[in-house]
Amino acid sequence: MPTVNPFAAVNPALGYLYQVRVSLFWSLQRLRHDESFQVSVEVLDDVAFESAIGDPSTFLQTKHHASRMASLTDSSTDLWKTLRVWIEGRAASQIPLSAALQLVTTGTAPASSAASKLKFVGRDVEGARAALDIVARTSSNTKNAAAYNAYEALSADQRMELLGRVFVVDAAPTITDIDEELRTVIFWAVDRSHQAAFLDRLEGWWFRRVIDQLTSAPKSRIGSVEIESEMSDLRDQFRQDSLPIDGDLLDFVLDDATASAHQDYRFVKQLEIVDAGRRRVANAIRDFYRAYEQRSRWVREDLVVALDISRYEKRLTEEWENVFEAMCDEIGDTATDVERKAAARSVLQWAERTSIPIRPGVTEPFLSRGSLHMIADEGRIGWHPDFRNILSSVLSGTGGTA
Repeated sequence: MPTVNPFAAVNPALGYLYQVRVSLFWSLQRLRHDESFQVSVEVLDDVAFESAIGDPSTFLQTKHHASRMASLTDSSTDLWKTLRVWIEGRAASQIPLSAALQLVTTGTAPASSAASKLKFVGRDVEGARAALDIVARTSSNTKNAAAYNAYEALSADQRMELLGRVFVVDAAPTITDIDEELRTVIFWAVDRSHQAAFLDRLEGWWFRRVIDQLTSAPKSRIGSVEIESEMSDLRDQFRQDSLPIDGDLLDFVLDDATASAHQDYRFVKQLEIVDAGRRRVANAIRDFYRAYEQRSRWVREDLVVALDISRYEKRLTEEWENVFEAMCDEIGDTATDVERKAAARSVLQWAERTSIPIRPGVTEPFLSRGSLHMIADEGRIGWHPDFRNILSSVLSGTGGTA
């Protein structure tokens, strides 16, 4: 029978997601105060902040409840489970005795409760200790028994020293409400109309970075300089003269399913007409997919409007027309089929090598390459001198020759 983690959350998936989002929020909060730090997301709901030189300074325990009705009473399982984690972590030298210990919960600490006496404001550590002493000594709650035993094993001075480093942050935003809190700490980085798109990309990077941190060996830390760098890069991408390029599209590798799904597209037929190689066709499908997906995201997020796309495609079409008509003039009317296909591939090569940005700050070449294939898919441009007639024949099933 597998061993059950005694600290397992009631809803682990939601708790872990909340932990990751909260760690980003608190990291951004610290950046506002010009602090240099390192952060790591650990097991058991822990988020650890360290100084720039690696000295652990703050450990956060996050407790998420979908309902704000959850109460951090003196016998609360959330409170006692957290205290046990910290007591045992300190005893095992996993948590430095000098570290601040913060319990961040979406629940509320009732007035006069031990938890309320451990908030940042109105602290009464002695009062909190007295209340917890009574609960540990008299409570019959079996769920908290191990925590009560760990607490009672401490001397009175050790309890005071521990609780003196405990800070309760209650009524924290839930996993859905935290969006608004995150927006308040990034409001200066981007126009209000683009905050959602900016935050989506920042959180996407953060989730990938946390996964990398959790799976690395030896365990790495996420430095504040990394967060600042990512924020700076995103700010640049959201300038008026730029647009964000999403990392998942930059990293996209063409798979068999995507390649197969595009085999009957017009732009692929246009490549087959001029005898483009297999790898060349695959690269075109990859760029088509990237450009289509990126442009669709921009439109959905109101980063561009239809007029922007229309003007961009007009520029691309005009540039293509210059190259295409020059090719047609060069080969004339007497060129052989082989010569016409070779000339067509030279136009295709131009499309593969050119980079025409939709805005000055958008320099990723896949966008212009893929957009040209998107226009070719509509039949408005092509590579072969007689692409319109041949493509029409191919699509109608009557064949067609070069």
